[in-house]
Amino acid sequence: MLTYRLFNYELLSDTFAFPVHNKLITAEEMEPRRDTHTDTHRHRETRVQVQESVRGKDVFVIQTVSKDVNTTIMEMLILVYACRTSCARSITGVLPYFPYSKQCKMRKRGSIVSKLIASMMCKAGLTHLITMDLHQKEIQGFFNIPVDNLRASPFLLQYIQEEIPDYRNAVIVAKSPASAKRAQSFAERLRLGIAVIHGEAQDAESDQVDGRHSPPTVKTSRAIHPSMDIPLLIPKEKPPITVVGDVGGRIAIIVDDIIDDVDSFVAAAETLKERGAYKIYVMATHGILSLDAPRFIEESAIDEVVVTNTIPHELQKLQCPKIKTVDISIILSEAIRRIHNGESMSYLFRNIGMDD
Repeated sequence: MLTYRLFNYELLSDTFAFPVHNKLITAEEMEPRRDTHTDTHRHRETRVQVQESVRGKDVFVIQTVSKDVNTTIMEMLILVYACRTSCARSITGVLPYFPYSKQCKMRKRGSIVSKLIASMMCKAGLTHLITMDLHQKEIQGFFNIPVDNLRASPFLLQYIQEEIPDYRNAVIVAKSPASAKRAQSFAERLRLGIAVIHGEAQDAESDQVDGRHSPPTVKTSRAIHPSMDIPLLIPKEKPPITVVGDVGGRIAIIVDDIIDDVDSFVAAAETLKERGAYKIYVMATHGILSLDAPRFIEESAIDEVVVTNTIPHELQKLQCPKIKTVDISIILSEAIRRIHNGESMSYLFRNIGMDD
């Protein structure tokens, strides 16, 4: 682990955060110093030791997510608690990607894990959090400390304008109605059209008439529990895949916040190709790209995948040249500078609306 010091604040990173950390110290013109030590015992317990005094200082702990996300979280919690017990004046967590952010809603007998992670971070001693493009903005309400949810969209919009030839002939695509708001935000800022993919692939006609679905299901307009007069909710049935909007002869730019399992993106690209799109881009803030995602992207109809460096993905880029990276470290370094100097953060949120 490394720490970088400038004047009266410390910038600490764990063992997984070096790519973003190096970008930040370049922006802040800081000098590296080895002031903390992290190791793992044979029984896989993590131990953190702060080797220089942080008493009365503003500490910024940088954390990025590795493949072993649970180890990443635990190491950060221990480091934050070590700074707290060492009498740091303030401890700000810099998490470009907030882990477990997809588990922010109650599902059957599950749990809201992102609320648990937020509570653990606050209990460990965090006094402020800097993150980027939370999966749901409402996650900020899980914390009882200030949260600055920065946006990567200005960097992605700049990439579209500078790196995509003839982007004026493009259409912004939401691969599902759930991501339509993000697509609308991009489309309005670029003065482009929007398209939404809705529905799912249906069984072949031969599968529906060969008796596999016998006996036929009884459809009723109102299903009632046999012993109670409580109406049951009719189950959803998605229609066949349709594209709402014209993509024929145009560049299709699919936008989302996270790219992890790429199956849905690959399926969307195939649908857009069938509808006449001649080039397909996928843009997202967080490129998790787990398992065989690089191989699937390379073999798909997708021409380019653009993600930011909130999560390290150098290995995936070696496996798939279609993956491109946009650097967002400059906005993180500016956020750190403003928080340390007590300056307003509103400049970093200019022109951002409620739906962004």
